[in-house]
Amino acid sequence: MDFWSVTLQLLEGFKENCILFGATLLAALPLGLLLSFGSMSRFLPLKMLCRTFVWIIRGTPLMLQLFVVCYIPPLLTDGSFKFDERMTAAIIAFIINYSAYFSEIYRGGIESIPKGQYEAGYVLGMKKNQIFFKVVLMQVVKRIVAPMSNEIITLVKDTSLARVIMVSEILKYAEDFTRVRGLIWPIFYTGAFFLLFCGVLTLLFRFIEKKLDYYKG
Repeated sequence: MDFWSVTLQLLEGFKENCILFGATLLAALPLGLLLSFGSMSRFLPLKMLCRTFVWIIRGTPLMLQLFVVCYIPPLLTDGSFKFDERMTAAIIAFIINYSAYFSEIYRGGIESIPKGQYEAGYVLGMKKNQIFFKVVLMQVVKRIVAPMSNEIITLVKDTSLARVIMVSEILKYAEDFTRVRGLIWPIFYTGAFFLLFCGVLTLLFRFIEKKLDYYKG
């Protein structure tokens, strides 16, 4: 096969990586925020539940979580329940995994804000949700941009793990070229796709950091 034919097929696989990336990001960002609120809750059972969930997810490999989500439901239901598409299982596993990581980033950002700012808000007659959205939120966003950007760039590369449950992402296509046609170079060529995607994200996050850098002239 010529270079352009391989490129077109790898692009077809990379589309699956992009779908997995986008779906995970859209769902895990708000879910992670909810988890962080649960982890900081004064209601002890909810706090312990959320923190235990985060501890389990962060303490086990993403690859194992992919296997659990894809294969455990059919085993527990004697095959009566299974995902119609393996991509669905991959998306669910990625959302669960990254919501746990995002929740800790959110929690760290929120807890880094001095309590004096909350107290000042109460003195001014503001409610707790007003203080959070009008005073605290943008400061938290500024503080979490760097760690969040690291996780999001890691997510781009982690999408390649979906091939372990036979999702036809870009590395799966490259491995098929090696197995069926004896071509090794497509595996290394996939690096260009990830480098380009991560490069664009890096520039985007640098732009966001500069926009939020209020304290430098």
